[in-house]
Amino acid sequence: MAIERPKGWRLFVAALRTRKSASMLALGFSSGLPFALLIGTLNAWLGEVGITLATIGVLSWIGLATAFKFLWSPLVDRLRLPLLGRLGRRKSWIVLCQSIIIIALLGLVTTNPAVDIAHFAGFAFLGAVAFATQDIAIDGWRIDVADETTPVELLSAINQLGYRVASIVGGAIALYMASRMSWPTVYLVMAGVMTLMLLLALAAPDTKRPSNAAVDALSDAGEVKPGLRAVALLIVGASWTWAIVTLVSFMVSMLAEPVPGVPRPSPADFLKFYGPAIVVATVLVPLGVAGWVNWLKDRGHGVQALADVSHSPLRIAANHLYGALIAPLADLAERLGWGVLIVIGLILTYALCYNVWASFAYPFYLDFLHYTKDEVAFASKVFGIVMTILGTALGGFLFVKVGRFPTVLVGAILPIFGNFLYADLADGSPYIDMVLGALQLDHLAVALGSDERMARLLLAICYENVSTGLALAAFVAYLSSIVSKKFAAVQYAVLSSLTFLIGSLGRGLAGEMFDTLGYATVFRYVAAVGLLAIVFVLLEWWRASRVARVAEAGGTGEAA
Repeated sequence: MAIERPKGWRLFVAALRTRKSASMLALGFSSGLPFALLIGTLNAWLGEVGITLATIGVLSWIGLATAFKFLWSPLVDRLRLPLLGRLGRRKSWIVLCQSIIIIALLGLVTTNPAVDIAHFAGFAFLGAVAFATQDIAIDGWRIDVADETTPVELLSAINQLGYRVASIVGGAIALYMASRMSWPTVYLVMAGVMTLMLLLALAAPDTKRPSNAAVDALSDAGEVKPGLRAVALLIVGASWTWAIVTLVSFMVSMLAEPVPGVPRPSPADFLKFYGPAIVVATVLVPLGVAGWVNWLKDRGHGVQALADVSHSPLRIAANHLYGALIAPLADLAERLGWGVLIVIGLILTYALCYNVWASFAYPFYLDFLHYTKDEVAFASKVFGIVMTILGTALGGFLFVKVGRFPTVLVGAILPIFGNFLYADLADGSPYIDMVLGALQLDHLAVALGSDERMARLLLAICYENVSTGLALAAFVAYLSSIVSKKFAAVQYAVLSSLTFLIGSLGRGLAGEMFDTLGYATVFRYVAAVGLLAIVFVLLEWWRASRVARVAEAGGTGEAA
């Protein structure tokens, strides 16, 4: 029986009805607030004090903590924290992470980014790792505490409600406050809000820690032997470690105090020489290892003849790590065959068109176009969120009415024109003004007490957020349709992380390009990159249709 999800005011009332649902509302808020403050609003502060867009782009790589969080998810799932462990399996990690987030926010308050960007970036990075880790614990808490009274569907909806409220507080309200007080004061207030969330987290219920004696599926006969799994883990772990260390090292060199006479490192040069290698290390190497594991299993080489009865903590931890890094991709490669390359290509390129420039929205609105903080707060974080919700609903509607791939294709096409719209905004809005005049929206804006200049911004944000909301809904639905039930949560996390990886890498390059080429030119270049997503969507549509035809004809082929 389907669980009805309340919406609007009914959802808020449901959130306050029980201890679990009220706690979920607070935890959803504590998940969304640091993300809004550190990934979005922080860039408005940096732009105001004159930090270059190239530096802002590199600093946005702290968002990679969200992309890499599945790497340490087994640790959060299994490790009992000393002292804090008595709070509960999930609560102990949530409280630890929230404490670190508060410390990071206070660190930002006491550091001037204009004269000490390195330490400022360090505190931001600390906060990013903490909120990414907190999300792991909150996701686990939501699933663990669900029951018939508060089912996981209801808790998930309440979690999103809290997250969206937090994005308004950390975005619109923070900008509104910043126009009336200093940025350090704003972040001090937000640290106080996070302290309140920590107190509410202490009151949340929790579940008992499961026994470590549970036998993992990897213990079954026919699975690859532990020694070979260890080799696979070593290869993939070394690849990921190299990629992370390389990225962090470049961030440190980029944000460190410049040496007289030595030019500052270039994000464009870094990505030219290391970008492809990072993609190989984080995507192709794990895929290759997954293919090797499948080859061993298919031929019966190096597999367990009997079930592995070892239940040591080290073996359990290794199995969880293997399940996070290799097993999801091995399952995907086994089901899709060569088609996994098309799927990975689609995932890597689909969100590039709108993900790359996300970190530069506030500097673009505030410093380049010279809108006020109040205007941007309303347009981007109030009006914009409403438009995103509208776009998401439209994406869900199209998915039901016209099908999966037509909707995914529309989601790949529409954001391209959003980039041209922003290029026009950067060029003085000649074409936007023509649209406003044709639709009489300029007169409507004046009649409502605004002006044509604000109407331009609202029109651009309306199209951008509706189109990206639709694209996001289509992308999430597509990813959900290709993951297997056996690895649903972990496989989805791994695949979605690839989107964050490429988007974050691209921001480092985009920041330098914005500085050297200007906003309008870069927006048009990014629009051209969006054509890659269309190509991969068409290829995946063809592949899935071919597999479906083979299946209907009673033949064999890869699963769609």
